[in-house]
Amino acid sequence: MSWIRSNKWLMIMILLLVLSIGWAVYSVIVHTSDTSTNSGFSGMRQNGSFGSGGSRPDGSFTGRSSEFGRGGSSSRNDAGITQVPRGSDGASTSDGTDRNPRADSPEGRPGQGITGSPNIDTGRNGESGERPGMPQGGGSRFGAGEASGSGSTELLLYALLFFGAAAAAIPLMKRRKSEAVVRPAMIWMAIVIGLSIRIALAPQVAGHPFDLNLFRNWANAAAKGLSDFYSSSNSDYPPLYIYMLYLVGKLTSTAALSPYSTLLIKLPSMLADMVTAYLLYRIGRKYISAGIGLAAAVFYAFNPAVLINSTYWGQVDSFFTLLIICGIWFISQCKLSWAALFMAAAIMMKPQGIIFLPVLGFALLQSGSWRAWIRAMGTAAAVVIVTALPFAWGQEPLWLYKLYAGTVGEYPYASVNAFNFYSLIGANYKQASSTMLLFSYHAWGLIFIVLAVLFTCWMTLRNRNPLLAAAAALTLIALVFTFSTSMHERYLFPAAALAIVAYFQLRDQRLLWLTLGFSVTIFFNTYYIFYYSTSGGASYGAVLFLISLLNILLCGWLIKVLWNLSSSNKPAGLQAPASPALHTQVLEM
Repeated sequence: MSWIRSNKWLMIMILLLVLSIGWAVYSVIVHTSDTSTNSGFSGMRQNGSFGSGGSRPDGSFTGRSSEFGRGGSSSRNDAGITQVPRGSDGASTSDGTDRNPRADSPEGRPGQGITGSPNIDTGRNGESGERPGMPQGGGSRFGAGEASGSGSTELLLYALLFFGAAAAAIPLMKRRKSEAVVRPAMIWMAIVIGLSIRIALAPQVAGHPFDLNLFRNWANAAAKGLSDFYSSSNSDYPPLYIYMLYLVGKLTSTAALSPYSTLLIKLPSMLADMVTAYLLYRIGRKYISAGIGLAAAVFYAFNPAVLINSTYWGQVDSFFTLLIICGIWFISQCKLSWAALFMAAAIMMKPQGIIFLPVLGFALLQSGSWRAWIRAMGTAAAVVIVTALPFAWGQEPLWLYKLYAGTVGEYPYASVNAFNFYSLIGANYKQASSTMLLFSYHAWGLIFIVLAVLFTCWMTLRNRNPLLAAAAALTLIALVFTFSTSMHERYLFPAAALAIVAYFQLRDQRLLWLTLGFSVTIFFNTYYIFYYSTSGGASYGAVLFLISLLNILLCGWLIKVLWNLSSSNKPAGLQAPASPALHTQVLEM
């Protein structure tokens, strides 16, 4: 009996491991063929968002206007190629491709018909009609919302229970009365359980219909050859993610794996979730204890804010966050060449990686070594060249720069469904050129970016401790998301993992509450857009107001926390890493 009491957590994890693996196997066998039929859209057509329309290999869509449900129309040219109006520029060329090669970005943009006016939602058979509480205009998500898949109620209930349990557990971390042994197998069991649950859920939820279809078509195009990928497709994603789609395209080109396309597209991000969780365990074990590290890994692996992004939506922010965490970790260890490698890889994954570059710049300034600058810049340049080279054949010399420049200028709106300051004041999907207090929204966004960089630079350089890197990165992404323009609902995603790393290295419990707070706002922002914003632009209501306000309050609290930690010569969390003896401890929850 004493053995059972001392190993109860191990026994519980073994039971969960068996159940989760069984669920994953059952789900793959039973559900995968259903969600993969007709390019992964069965089960999502009940709202008439896509109907019987198909897609071209370049990622653009064919079909009737009712299949898009946004008030546009399609026509056929003399060659018999279906022409579908795009976003704000609203035109297609005679070969069915966009004049703007980034018009079909999976990030989402406002949909407009051929008249140029904002489109509205349509009913089951394509007739125009408004959903209660939804805006008449705004960004087109092409069937997001109810068409995104099932499980909205179950996910919401799980999120409420999860966040409630996490809020109750945080105060216990200082009042624990007993400790249990962490066995090495427990972290691996937690990782396998988390991955198995994702594999079980992924085939049952077909994902964001527009994004998943684009990724599927890009995968097919990449599998035919990387050298002409950007010339033959309208992808706006940088090259690094295309390598993953290349592998997916190769796998799904086989008859045996073609029914599993939805699962395979989601799989890289789901694996990245688990790798990030394992890294958090290792960092927590280094600075506090194995028990705290395990608790953090479990928190991240089963965090609904993380689950909804990779497993439900099917987006790639998890892989991007993994690269950012690696880069920030190496900055905190003063290994700046390695940090430059991962930061460059993050930028080659998503342009949002540029937000975190100042943290590397602060570390290089602190190093005081011009050799460190040369090594870091050389490493970053090598990553860019090696990553982009297979795509460069036949391209003009500045093709990569134009790809990024076009992406940066693609969304000229104050907010693109991000629940932030601009959404709070009613400027979601309002043109960034509109004026607010003498300046345009775009100008205010640039001002806030400059202020955010200057503040984090001051906080970092005045303390000169590399362990502030995670807190600085967290502050940058939180401030940029909340006060800069053109932000999407998912851009705050790295904040949850960064806040955990900052807590490990600074040991300030306020960072745990910030971790929970940002997890809440990330989840509800993503959840609302994924399930309920069928017309694309989120309506101004209680959810938008509360989450936007909470993000602003969290930013203010984060500024105060970073100010306090950096103002001391030796902040409370900057002691030496925990001794190895503590690595066998775990919270008794």
